[in-house]
Amino acid sequence: MQSLQVSELKAFAEATPGAVLLDVREPWELALARIELPGLPLRHVPMHEVPSRLAEIDRSQPVVCICHHGARSAQVVAFLHRQGHAHAYNLDGGIDAWSALVDPAVPRY
Repeated sequence: MQSLQVSELKAFAEATPGAVLLDVREPWELALARIELPGLPLRHVPMHEVPSRLAEIDRSQPVVCICHHGARSAQVVAFLHRQGHAHAYNLDGGIDAWSALVDPAVPRY
């Protein structure tokens, strides 16, 4: 599985035009905390909706999947790879690691 460390996300976004951050958490989680990076648009599709909304995820765009700790997003990345999405990455540690290691202004929950 392809993955990124939270410390690599900003550089990845800058070096990968067209990349998208796919947040697979529940709406209430997104309301609590989110990653916002210039040049990396956020797309919210809760994990349980990914199969029914697969057509909304462009196979030609690199996708970085995130969740709270990285487990749900890892499952989504595996699913996307099985569906032919060659450029799907898991953000290791999720938004919790982002908050702890990169941006403490993002609330931890």
